[in-house]
Amino acid sequence: MKAGLQMDSDAKVSILLVDDQPSRLLTYESVLSGLGQNLVSARSGLEALDKLMRQEFAVVLLDVSMPDMDGFEAARLIHEHPRFEKTPIIFVTGVHVSELDRLTGYKVGAVDYVSIPVVPEILRSKVAVLVELYLKRRELRELNRTLALANERLAEANTTLQAEKTRELQMLNRDLQRANTELEQANRTLQNEVAERSRVEQALKEADRHKDEFLAMLAHELRNPLAPILNAVQLMRRKSLGDPQLVWSRDVIERQLAQLTRLVDDLLDVSRITRGKINLAREPVEIGGLVARAVETVQPLIVERGHQFTIDVPNEPIRVYGDPLRLTQALGNVLTNAAKYTERAGRISLIARPSGDVVEIRVRDTGIGIPSAHLPMIFDMFTQLRNDTGRSQSGLGIGLALVRKLLEMHGGTVTASSEGDGLGSEFLIRLPVIGNDTVRISGIAGGQANGYAASVEAPAAEDASITPQVRRRILVADDNSDALESLATLLELGGHEVFSAANGALALESAERHLPEVALLDIGMPKLDGYEVARRIRAQPWGRSITLVALTGWGQDSDRRRSGEAGFDSHLVKPLDLDKLTELLGRLPTRAPESADNTLGSSVA
Repeated sequence: MKAGLQMDSDAKVSILLVDDQPSRLLTYESVLSGLGQNLVSARSGLEALDKLMRQEFAVVLLDVSMPDMDGFEAARLIHEHPRFEKTPIIFVTGVHVSELDRLTGYKVGAVDYVSIPVVPEILRSKVAVLVELYLKRRELRELNRTLALANERLAEANTTLQAEKTRELQMLNRDLQRANTELEQANRTLQNEVAERSRVEQALKEADRHKDEFLAMLAHELRNPLAPILNAVQLMRRKSLGDPQLVWSRDVIERQLAQLTRLVDDLLDVSRITRGKINLAREPVEIGGLVARAVETVQPLIVERGHQFTIDVPNEPIRVYGDPLRLTQALGNVLTNAAKYTERAGRISLIARPSGDVVEIRVRDTGIGIPSAHLPMIFDMFTQLRNDTGRSQSGLGIGLALVRKLLEMHGGTVTASSEGDGLGSEFLIRLPVIGNDTVRISGIAGGQANGYAASVEAPAAEDASITPQVRRRILVADDNSDALESLATLLELGGHEVFSAANGALALESAERHLPEVALLDIGMPKLDGYEVARRIRAQPWGRSITLVALTGWGQDSDRRRSGEAGFDSHLVKPLDLDKLTELLGRLPTRAPESADNTLGSSVA
């Protein structure tokens, strides 16, 4: 908030807060109290109109959804009154606002929208802008009034003092010219400030749009690979595992999947991450074990791309005090970045060395390099490099930003260097070390340090045969082969007759040939996406009775509406909750098999 808003009590302006919920009014008062202005509360539209008739307000914060009189009607009545037709109104809404709703709000005089839960900084900034504009307008009115009074006095002086000396009249004229110059300068300053405020407001709206796009992409990108992993764990739980190590391995996967899900939840809240609202579970961490765990997370990508990868870590223990999960995440992100931006069969090296009271971890690669213009922003949120084809690698452009934030929370740093395009890059991580006498850690350096020693659990007694209440004919369509095969196998173990399709065209062909009772369709399939497959199935007489279920990584309200418009009966978000699917199948009515070229058992279209 600018210092110009801190005024004495006589110069305070009034801000009207209208909401039918007392808790929200308290929230608004808490957020806006720092502006140092007079905050007036009203719990209904009628009460707000009554208060407006009694005093003048710089801005009205108005809840859209109120009983008796909603925010739109209250805003219309306010602006129909000549005294309040220019009073700015900010709508507050806790529900999704469509473009039509926004247009309705702007027609009745709204200048902006704020969504619940409110972001204190954004709400305070928007109200502060309107208060400052009000103060400037009031100041301008006062200047105009002063100028008018000066003109009146000058006219009286000219009438009564015509005999005065010409020199005195010239002095008065010079004073008037000076006042006009100052007034023009004040007007120009006000216009510049209005233009700047408008630019800032537009930048905030653009930032909100980028945030929404990021959250949707993030959920989709991370939920898709989680689906086959969860399916595989559920499949392993339905099979009898005699080997204790297999049981242990399955449980490890399940635990790590739970941790990964927690990380997804953290990443979805970008504002919480950027403000450092991540709780760290600190403990002594041995660098060798940290490197081993980080390498384990990125090893499949390194193998897939055929990179030559070397590790050089001292045999003597080097320990830092931090959260092993978060440090593994940070180092893993750096290694993943090196693997992604290095062409196939490249070279990547990791070297860890103590240096005074810190440990330095260097990750070098022979990848595409970093242009000097991008180095200052390589750790900024949403930054992505492009390869020589002009296309950026997959991902959200958040990995390196998280690396810097997580290391700063541990008292460490990360820097990047590169000699330019095609010349590779180097990332240097520095973390403060703790002395060997600070804590005693038992175990083996590397994969078995810090509680990572392998343990064998007794196999749990599980029922490998699962009989459903009703045997269904189910079509599963997904272009991700792991997700397709794992889900189909799970359904087969449940006793269902399953047909599989690897793309939209095959899904449509299989649906017509096998006439399933239920079709689980991935949305993002090649050739025909899930929406188009659903529309074409619904257009056929034989497809009107099929229960269509959208299975996708997109889970926002707009995605659910779109799937419903395409003809889907249900919308399930990846990774699939098998209990929800089982419940859905159990609710379906039993029907007699239809005549078709049906085959028993599972088949792949």
